[in-house]
Amino acid sequence: MSRATAAHEALAATFNPGADADNVLGILAWCASAAGVAGVLITGLLMALQLRRGEFGEGASYWRGMVFVLVGCVLTSTAGPIVQYLGPLGL
Repeated sequence: MSRATAAHEALAATFNPGADADNVLGILAWCASAAGVAGVLITGLLMALQLRRGEFGEGASYWRGMVFVLVGCVLTSTAGPIVQYLGPLGL
């Protein structure tokens, strides 16, 4: 085992992010939720402003944007519980 590997293992064993890391993760979770709500509102606004009746495939472009926003919301809302379920991960 090299000296650098031993140093990294010693650092990983003493790493403790503390309450500050939980605070930052909480703020990031709220920001992700706010971005998701904003994305849904913006997509709905675009649907209302650019409505083209009778044009073939008009709904596909709007629903594609809505699907992207909703997939992003699901991804950000499930990231925290998945990491918590996996438990402490070593560096």
